[in-house]
Amino acid sequence: MKPDFSKIGLKRIDTYIISKFLGTYFYSIILILSISVVFDLTEKLDNFFETNAPLKAIIFDYYLNFIPFYMNMFSPLFTFIAVIFFTSKLATNTEIIAILSSGVSFRRLMVPYFISATIIFIISFTLGGYIIPPAIGKMLDFENKYVKKFKSEHARNVQMEVEKGVILYIERYEISENMGYRFSLEKFDGKILVSRLTAQSVSWDSAYNWKITDYLQRDFNGMRESIKKGSEMDTVINVQPSEFFISSKESAQMNITQLGKYLKRQKNRGIGNIQAFADEYYKRFSMPLAAFIMTLIGVSLSSRKVRGGMGLHLGVGLALSSLYILFSTMSTTFSVSGILSPFIAVWLPNFVFLSIGIYLYYTAPK
Repeated sequence: MKPDFSKIGLKRIDTYIISKFLGTYFYSIILILSISVVFDLTEKLDNFFETNAPLKAIIFDYYLNFIPFYMNMFSPLFTFIAVIFFTSKLATNTEIIAILSSGVSFRRLMVPYFISATIIFIISFTLGGYIIPPAIGKMLDFENKYVKKFKSEHARNVQMEVEKGVILYIERYEISENMGYRFSLEKFDGKILVSRLTAQSVSWDSAYNWKITDYLQRDFNGMRESIKKGSEMDTVINVQPSEFFISSKESAQMNITQLGKYLKRQKNRGIGNIQAFADEYYKRFSMPLAAFIMTLIGVSLSSRKVRGGMGLHLGVGLALSSLYILFSTMSTTFSVSGILSPFIAVWLPNFVFLSIGIYLYYTAPK
């Protein structure tokens, strides 16, 4: 028996829609991620046996972090599926018509949907911004130890601008020995070389304190040059060994605060080639906001009762959500290649699909 929406209060309609929306959202997450875990376990089972991975580590270090990571990554897809599935069912059962006939405007009907989208946004933002980054670190450490080793224990030909006008070079740095070899530190005033410090070896002490062994310091003042030699010297260099091993994978392991500080520091140093970190930073905001866009598109698209029914809506919804994820991935590559700025590359899919959502909203039957 269908509920008579004309005789029940507006708040009850809101609760009904919110509970159905969120219920379908979490149900789709559980269903799809369960299948993903099974496929991933099947693929990596041989690695687990070969490396004697402990069951406790598999569950708590890997899959307990695997689930929230992929849940957040595909949150726009789950949101779209939930909206399409639930709203199509309402439209098929003529419940949407009953709600609109009772005097509720289509704009007012969107309110409980956007309340649900706000809850999803808060969950997604909190997970992606602060909870998932350290979880990714644990997951990658597990993969490096028990699946496939990809982390390097040494860095070669390290060259970086540690601060404006100060260039560091280390031919080889061994993290296990905490020792770097064939070290040089050059300071420039504009394009003019002011000083050059070279050493056979260098080791990190703490914070930004370094110990230099068998060094040669050359200071230049116009045509004059002063030379200073020594066996050992303590100095401050604005860099830490962990920065020699930072790759694009490290960006996913930083929370929003850490990413913001890292980007600011690298920009102050005058260092380029930080697109991957800028992309990750902007994604922490754009991906959660996609919940509102997917909700707008989903409701506008599936509120219409059509002959194809729920199957047609689900097909269109899956196609659009997949296109959104594909578009997001492609636009990120444009940022890395330098074609687009990181901000535009990350936010472009949201702008495009927001335009689609607004168009569908105004063309949806009221």
